[in-house]
Amino acid sequence: MEQDTIQVSRIYRVSGDSKLKAFVDVSLGGIVVKGLRIVNGSNGLFVSMPQHQGKDGKWYSTVYPTTKDMQKQLSDLVLEAYQE
Repeated sequence: MEQDTIQVSRIYRVSGDSKLKAFVDVSLGGIVVKGLRIVNGSNGLFVSMPQHQGKDGKWYSTVYPTTKDMQKQLSDLVLEAYQE
């Protein structure tokens, strides 16, 4: 998937002193993925994929990149849009 087909369609910044900095929606071609999160972790900002809570109480990603290259491309795009 080419980077120009991936677009940040919405950023909702979270105010306050929380590790969660923003919710992000991304358009991948004709599909919108809602619920990515920008989190301030111990090593700086990172992008967390949408998750749901299973019956066992654990959290599971519902969307995830299949390659490290795709993950880096998506993360770079989202963080760049957040910092604008």
